[in-house]
Amino acid sequence: MSSHREAPEISQDPVCDNTDVYAFVSPDKPGTVTIVANYIPFEAPSGGPNFFEFGQNVLYSIYVDNDGDAMPEIEYQFVFESSLQNPNTFLYNTGPIGSLTDPNWNSRQTYSVFRIDQKHKKGTAVAAPNGDSSVSDDSSDIAAGGGPAFPGKGKVSLLATDLPCPPCNVGVRSTPNYELNLAMPAVQTLPTGEVVFAGQRSDPFYVDVGSIFDLGALRPFNPAHVIPLAAANGVDDLKQANVHSIVLQVPIEMLTASGGKPTSVTDPDAVLGIWAAASRRKATVLHRESAGKAVSGPWVQVSRLANPLFNEVVVPLGQKDDWNFGFPVDDSEYLELVQTPQLQGLLPVLYPGVFPNLAGIKGSRDDLVAILLTGLPPGIIPGFQNYTGTTYADMLRLNVAIPPSASPSALGLLGGDLAGFPNGRRLADDIVAIELRAIAGVTYPLVNKSYTPDAAAGLLTQGIPVPATDGVGSRYMTHFPYVGSPYDGYDTPST
Repeated sequence: MSSHREAPEISQDPVCDNTDVYAFVSPDKPGTVTIVANYIPFEAPSGGPNFFEFGQNVLYSIYVDNDGDAMPEIEYQFVFESSLQNPNTFLYNTGPIGSLTDPNWNSRQTYSVFRIDQKHKKGTAVAAPNGDSSVSDDSSDIAAGGGPAFPGKGKVSLLATDLPCPPCNVGVRSTPNYELNLAMPAVQTLPTGEVVFAGQRSDPFYVDVGSIFDLGALRPFNPAHVIPLAAANGVDDLKQANVHSIVLQVPIEMLTASGGKPTSVTDPDAVLGIWAAASRRKATVLHRESAGKAVSGPWVQVSRLANPLFNEVVVPLGQKDDWNFGFPVDDSEYLELVQTPQLQGLLPVLYPGVFPNLAGIKGSRDDLVAILLTGLPPGIIPGFQNYTGTTYADMLRLNVAIPPSASPSALGLLGGDLAGFPNGRRLADDIVAIELRAIAGVTYPLVNKSYTPDAAAGLLTQGIPVPATDGVGSRYMTHFPYVGSPYDGYDTPST
């Protein structure tokens, strides 16, 4: 959660599992947009001796829609390749790793970055390619512009190859001075101007998984639950978990349809639709003799993510795998689930007498439709819009004309901060509180001014403080790649 092990099929394929996607105007470089796509949920820092890495036969994609048709005009593809310096040892490293080229580092990973620029007729349906049936034992031919959301006709540009991933943060002996010696040298500036990083980081999301999935409990509200317990602070279940992050920073003019940098919030060119995905080849063949595998066929998307908690909470269990295979342009099939969310009906049952007004809502939740599927049109919130049109699509919608906030609120728009969720998503936005309050009715007056939210709706919280920035136990950094240093296996052993 927000998309950790959220569907039956992807829970068995963690290297492809999107956990979170973030998109924001960079606070220290406001002429750029930073996109963070995280994968591999619940990484235990001490998870050796085969430490975590990106999948070799996986196509990782970041998509940008800049004309409001819920189809990507821009795709960045990331392809990873692993290598052993010494296959005759069981060790990840044979001594302290002092640099990205240290011979003590045995198990390494590098990657290539491609950009695809696609021009298509607005509204044209996405079609998966029928082509490439070649067989490959490595990733050298993976990115050729034929990912699942492209018909293979875009302009393909290889931006860089053999970029280094840092090692996992094994421990104080194996990876001393991790940020200075290993993580920061892995930050790469591409010849075309983008800045990239791919490697292990601390999971920036914070959530009380153990409580929320125990019959929808929020520990601070335990006494009001249908099965009451004593009130307590929330537990940050991801506090000592790592993920693998792909972080991409792009000048704004390289993402907009006009090639410019919009200055007006009402400019339609200012709104970008953003999501991330992972794909695998259609067929995999295992070779017992060589202890290897071959992949073949076209790419098949197996995971995607944009708005947090969408597949986790809105989509029912029997449709979650189908959602992961789909594309935003086809999301109208999930419209009814957003209009009448199951959690809206559960809250009055789980908290008897606390949400009488919510229980009385009979109409469509068009406020949630706007937040999750279309963006908010001008005139709803003064000085704000992130509307992409009438196509229902799950995308993060970022208005790049809104500058970073000098005093960010973790509640985003609900806290009066126009630079926060659902205007894109920042690392520290309290997504669980925001979306719980929205589903509980706080945003319903945007479309039904006669409605009065229940008093408790605006108070819902996990009871978890926003994690620290650039300090002891920091989850966030004030500079690229913004996601905090990963926890190391020595100081944070698995429990």
